[in-house]
Amino acid sequence: MDPQDNLLYQLESIQSGKDLSRRAEILRSVTDLFVRGSGRFTEDQVELFDKVMGELLKNIECGARAQFGRRLTRLYDAPPGVVHQLAFDGAIEVAGPVLMHCERLDEAALLENARTMGQDHLLAISGRKTLVEAVTDVLVERGSRTVVSRTARNVGARFSEFGISTLVAKARDDGDLALCVWSRPDIPRQNLVQLFVAASEALKIRLVETDPRRAGLIEAVVARASDRIQADARIGSDDFAQAESYVGSLHASGRLDQQQLAAFANEASFDKVTVALSLMCSLPIELVERAFVQNQTEQIIVLAKAIDLSWVTTVALLLLQAGVNGSTRQQLDRCFAGFCRLQPKTAQTALQFYRMREKANRQTA
Repeated sequence: MDPQDNLLYQLESIQSGKDLSRRAEILRSVTDLFVRGSGRFTEDQVELFDKVMGELLKNIECGARAQFGRRLTRLYDAPPGVVHQLAFDGAIEVAGPVLMHCERLDEAALLENARTMGQDHLLAISGRKTLVEAVTDVLVERGSRTVVSRTARNVGARFSEFGISTLVAKARDDGDLALCVWSRPDIPRQNLVQLFVAASEALKIRLVETDPRRAGLIEAVVARASDRIQADARIGSDDFAQAESYVGSLHASGRLDQQQLAAFANEASFDKVTVALSLMCSLPIELVERAFVQNQTEQIIVLAKAIDLSWVTTVALLLLQAGVNGSTRQQLDRCFAGFCRLQPKTAQTALQFYRMREKANRQTA
């Protein structure tokens, strides 16, 4: 008997007496036959199974459909029609294994599924071994927080420029997602800079702990960009020019002291305070400005301790910084313990390090 005729004979024998109550039993028998011969069927024979299985799938209960799908999912020659039918099943217990594991489900079907089905289906897709850019675009745009996070953690996922920018935008309000994005080696540096700049101080600490080397590189980029912005602002500012001239004359005549610095801080003169600290600490103006505008409270405490400022004067500086960054007085009160613990010698060592680092950065630039 011809193999095709023999297969038809077996299928007809299995399907004889097709009452609806026996559909699941008949489907199991047909599936047994396919699984035993998987890898040896011709395309025409697979197509024949596809038609028979597709008919038998109609009107059988969810559990039987799910069992059927699990048996076909890992077969590389699974009938494509029934695979598609299972993937778009409304019951996730039926569709999930196919969406996550079945290699016979083509890219077009995955894309259509991601665009039209619910979050459970998207979550299953996000767990596939590999994901192309077109699919991840839809997952990160339509997906829930859980879907987007799982997609970001998927090492086999590839992202377009749109996908990456969407991930970074959503990561600004989601610390766990931010860590996933931060840890991916395929995220361009400019996107990592955007993520780092937008992160809260608490999140920045977590990012640094996750990858200190990457954080150091990004911080350097951010600092250089900030320096350029600040430099442009200073060049166009008459207030800064006047402050620089006035404070510079005080320093040249030996009249720039703690009392004068405190007066500048109390009158909320940002330009005079930053110029004064720059001169009193022998540091570039860029570093001092960064400490104020990027909320580097600890650095301000170090500078104050290194040049022997009192706590009262330090509070005046911190209150000025709080006005720049919107911090609260309660947050500033917590600085007192750190100020008391910090030894002058330690602060002076840190100040020397700041000087050497800025010098090295300028030479590199």
